[in-house]
Amino acid sequence: MKIDIGIKAKDREKIAEGLTRVLADTYTTYLKTHNYHWNVTGPMFNTLHLMFEQQYNELWIAVDEIAERIRSLGAVAPGTYKAFAELTSVEEDNGVPKAETMIANLVKAHETITRTAREVFAIVDEASDEPTADLLTQRMQASEKTAWMLRSMLE
Repeated sequence: MKIDIGIKAKDREKIAEGLTRVLADTYTTYLKTHNYHWNVTGPMFNTLHLMFEQQYNELWIAVDEIAERIRSLGAVAPGTYKAFAELTSVEEDNGVPKAETMIANLVKAHETITRTAREVFAIVDEASDEPTADLLTQRMQASEKTAWMLRSMLE
């Protein structure tokens, strides 16, 4: 059935394409955070273990919301490691980093999510896609706050 939500098909396609990159960055950050939760060691173990759990839970909910928005726009949401690896700008780890490096890596990952979301926002704004604008705003706000909190631990 044809989608008639007040956004042109071509615009919906561009928005969904951008959202797939936000989804890939968010999913990759989710996976990285969950990995760190399992594997963190050292004097900050308890603090980081609990904090990483809160963060990956928030990211998991975000992944679902982003994927559902992609579907609402009439596109298919990517859902494989291969697709995410091709779409993401978040760097993968080699091995298990030390706790302080984990924190720095997550700062970079959340900043990457924010930058990708900002790039997509311009397309969304031009198409007057308020629901996606709201979703991106919430994602940027959450990632910027998480990056700030993590960055504060490194000072």
